[in-house]
Amino acid sequence: MVYDAIIIGAGLSGLAGGIRLALFDKKVLIVEKHTVVGGLNSFYTRKSRTFDVGLHAMTNYSPAGQRRSPLGKLLKQLRFRHEEFRLCQQETSEIRFPEKSLHFNNDFEYLKQEIAEQFPDQIDGFLKLLEKIENYDELSLVNNAPVSAKDVMSEYLSDPLLIDMLFCPLAYYGSAREQDMDFYQFVIMFKSVFVEGFSKPEGGMNYILNLMVEKYRRLGGEMQMGNGVKSIRTQNGKAVGLVLDDDSELQAKTILSSAGYLETLRLCDPAPAELKEVKAGQMTFMESIFVLDQLPKDLGYDQSIVFFSLNSKFQYRSPKIPIDPDSGVLCCPNNFQYPSPLPEGILRLTHQANYDYWNELPRKDYIAAKKEQRAQALEKLFKIFPNFSESVVFLDSFTPKTIEKYTGHLNGAVYGAPEKSKNGQTPYENLFICGTDQGFLGIIGATLSGISMANLHILKN
Repeated sequence: MVYDAIIIGAGLSGLAGGIRLALFDKKVLIVEKHTVVGGLNSFYTRKSRTFDVGLHAMTNYSPAGQRRSPLGKLLKQLRFRHEEFRLCQQETSEIRFPEKSLHFNNDFEYLKQEIAEQFPDQIDGFLKLLEKIENYDELSLVNNAPVSAKDVMSEYLSDPLLIDMLFCPLAYYGSAREQDMDFYQFVIMFKSVFVEGFSKPEGGMNYILNLMVEKYRRLGGEMQMGNGVKSIRTQNGKAVGLVLDDDSELQAKTILSSAGYLETLRLCDPAPAELKEVKAGQMTFMESIFVLDQLPKDLGYDQSIVFFSLNSKFQYRSPKIPIDPDSGVLCCPNNFQYPSPLPEGILRLTHQANYDYWNELPRKDYIAAKKEQRAQALEKLFKIFPNFSESVVFLDSFTPKTIEKYTGHLNGAVYGAPEKSKNGQTPYENLFICGTDQGFLGIIGATLSGISMANLHILKN
């Protein structure tokens, strides 16, 4: 059998691409090396509790009826109703630095008011920056030369503290580049985080993924789980077939890979010459999840998400130490507008991490190292947040090694390689990229990436 398309990876972009193609009666197969769908945004179960992985919150919230918004486009393209996603908006989030704090919610005017009050001499420049953002075509699929977001911000803002405070959440939620990000990605993240804002699906990522899988299968899409791609056979500039881990062989007219650009080229046999030119990403994280015997609000945690830095100068890079406890993201899933309260209190704490340290750590020292680094992170956290140690009834942590294992991303790089393939093209005429390394960011962005690449490279032809 020759499929119209085989999609590598059952993450959000792969599932979305599969649904889009199946809607037009294409013969589609998704192959996934793990037994659980989701990729970067999956879930796992410990002690009868189900935890989201990657999903602090969905960005790009918009109410029902806004068909031109990223969420509206996603729903239209995949033919879901807004209410099917069961999205619950955030309450209030915060950017907290030593000198100042900025609060924001899903009403962008609130953040503008905060900046006007906290940085009165910067508000005019901020409004000019906002005008540039609003008029910028961040979704263009042309691979232009990178433009530094920090440089563009500095054209409009003269206060380095405000620049760092605005950059901090966007970097943590989308930048594959150390200390900076490409301006088009900055625009994507600025609109998705600040202009549109956060929500969480009732039922978590498990619910959203099941919703998508059910639709894909109902449309006739096929899936092979627990059977990854061993190699992509290439000949005369085309991908001619796939060999799976069980040595079975498959053929497709087109292959759409969400495995990452470099990771996909490494699968190609023979390897393309371009492989030597592609740089792997470095930005990865350690995250700890704390289950509490009371609500976070009762312990003094009243924000939905807090992006914090203990230093005035925010650093975003692979740290030389195991983790960098001087900045991070603290998420309180309870502080979203659910129709019914969550059964337990939960806090999630995320820090930048050093992949090499965790990769080279002897297995016998791994658990102790997680415990030690988690303790150091909490010691720093409790300098600016209330101590919740006595309320913890369960905890778990994952590291860059965990991320690498379950996503296949080299170095556990959550946001992939610094250079993106915006048009999804590879050296092979029928092999394309979707997802992280295509360049649309966030959960909605990843989903739109799968849709866009399916539309451009398969349905358009």
